[in-house]
Amino acid sequence: MGLYLSDRQEWVARSEIRNTSIECERGGGINLAQGVCDLEVPGEVRQGAHRAIEDGINVYTRFDGLRELREAIGRKYTASTGIEVDPESEVIASSGTTGAFYCAALALLNPGDEVIVFEPYYSYHISTLRAVGALPVYVRMSPPDWAVSEREIEQAMTPRCRALVLNTPANPSGKVFSRAELEMIAGLARAHDLFVFTDEIYEDFVYDGIRHIPPAVIEGMRERTVTTSGFSKIFSITGWRIGYCICDRKWARSIGFFNDLIYVCAPAPLQMGVVEGLNELGTDYYEMVARQYQCKRDLLCGALHKAGLVPFVPKGAYYVLADMSPVPGADSKEKAMHFLKETGIACVPGKAFYHDDAGESLARFCFAKEDHILEQACLRIERFHP
Repeated sequence: MGLYLSDRQEWVARSEIRNTSIECERGGGINLAQGVCDLEVPGEVRQGAHRAIEDGINVYTRFDGLRELREAIGRKYTASTGIEVDPESEVIASSGTTGAFYCAALALLNPGDEVIVFEPYYSYHISTLRAVGALPVYVRMSPPDWAVSEREIEQAMTPRCRALVLNTPANPSGKVFSRAELEMIAGLARAHDLFVFTDEIYEDFVYDGIRHIPPAVIEGMRERTVTTSGFSKIFSITGWRIGYCICDRKWARSIGFFNDLIYVCAPAPLQMGVVEGLNELGTDYYEMVARQYQCKRDLLCGALHKAGLVPFVPKGAYYVLADMSPVPGADSKEKAMHFLKETGIACVPGKAFYHDDAGESLARFCFAKEDHILEQACLRIERFHP
């Protein structure tokens, strides 16, 4: 028979986000494609990691992370949700939010299980589901406010439906699900006995006075919600890979065992850096970050408007989807490449966020950049003439 790749390899091909970033790097452009925070890491976080290295905290941790980190995560979660969690049995520190989601999917889903995903989606959610043999079922959100339809969600559910993925605030749309929407989704999850996997990595990036509502706080959702989040974005440490999962102890132990199998543990001294940040940075830090990013959002949206590329102004996260219809190109990839060639600005083709051709007129721009870089990018965008 000879040697060959596994069938699942086709689901983990290099993402459009990385493809565009590589093209941008080759040309020396400004990368507004990849969601890499190039802002300064808080001193408390850096110093905490450095001290841990000097103190010899450099060996394997427990399969679910250092006790200090699990306790700090539990305190932050309880402060924001009012839900008490047991750091010993309900919190798993993992290799980023994507790592936590992968371990949860391995523990709770079987091959052939169907999982509802709202689109536009984050492509790693799709790749993860397919990697464990689950089948994504797509429910379209409608712009400009990315509304979801209860009727369409219910129509997408079959007896094989096992779970729903809920990314709030959402990448790439910036949608922040309202309490009414969450209550509607919770009602369907209870009626159909579904798990709800949440990705709340952008929970602190919310704008215009809106508050992030964790889905687990909705009545009847505590047991069936598997919350994943992390610190890559809020502490600008995307390369550290420190995330976590919070869920009922009935599920947490198995998720932790898969975490042990796949990752062994997140880097021990870096876990301690996050502990220091969680313990020393108060609510004023998170509020400051949200204010700064709202200003960045407004700057980028203004530039896109001036260029005739109408943005869908996000309420959360740090991306903007924009209408690229005026840009030459047969599809979203050609449009993004034309825009990169003309401006030196990289964006992600809209096709990366849809399972069909619905995103071919869209592109995603990231505004998690230092002010002087974002200002330079916006000047280039404003000078663009389709």
